[in-house]
Amino acid sequence: MDRTAIILAGGSSERFGADKGLVKLANKPLILHVIERVRDLVDEVIVSVKSNAQLSLYRPLMSNCDKIVVDMEGFPACPLTGALTGLANSGGEYSILLPCDTPFISRSVIDLLFEIAVGVDAVIPRWPNGYIEPLQAVYKTSSALKSARESLERGEIRMQSMISRLRRVRYLSTLVIGEIDQKMLTFFNINTPIDLKKAEALIKRGVLDE
Repeated sequence: MDRTAIILAGGSSERFGADKGLVKLANKPLILHVIERVRDLVDEVIVSVKSNAQLSLYRPLMSNCDKIVVDMEGFPACPLTGALTGLANSGGEYSILLPCDTPFISRSVIDLLFEIAVGVDAVIPRWPNGYIEPLQAVYKTSSALKSARESLERGEIRMQSMISRLRRVRYLSTLVIGEIDQKMLTFFNINTPIDLKKAEALIKRGVLDE
């Protein structure tokens, strides 16, 4: 098995006020938009949630998902713990980490990230100002798993802590990504009800990539 997609659905969703993965966009939960975008590009889809209570809500929706896993105990609730849990359950040599609130992820961008990940520990999009996108990036599963665990065991909870422990990281400029996804909708995430309305409008206008 080469490719796994790990979708992180355990966030607190404080700004939105509801579990974002379950919020409906075009009459379909956000998490399903993400799964459908990646399903044909990977060998395995894993959804990572933070609790058994959340698991019970997501499980009925997961017919197109291979595994749904609950965050490992003993670590704080944070994206890095969700990443660790997903990586620990991944069967792919390479895994892409994705948030559950980016319904317009570009399939072409995901394919490119996987293709250029061979031989390195991670491929991470980076903006011209230096900001990186660790939750739309491909990692060598074994390397990232080791780094994530080491970071959390040291009390370091930022994704950057895991990345700093990886030896070979390739950064992909968002200028290159913009050549593939000209509207840059791959990074459009839904944090507020206003963002949801914008996404609805984009769908109605048909302003999406492939």
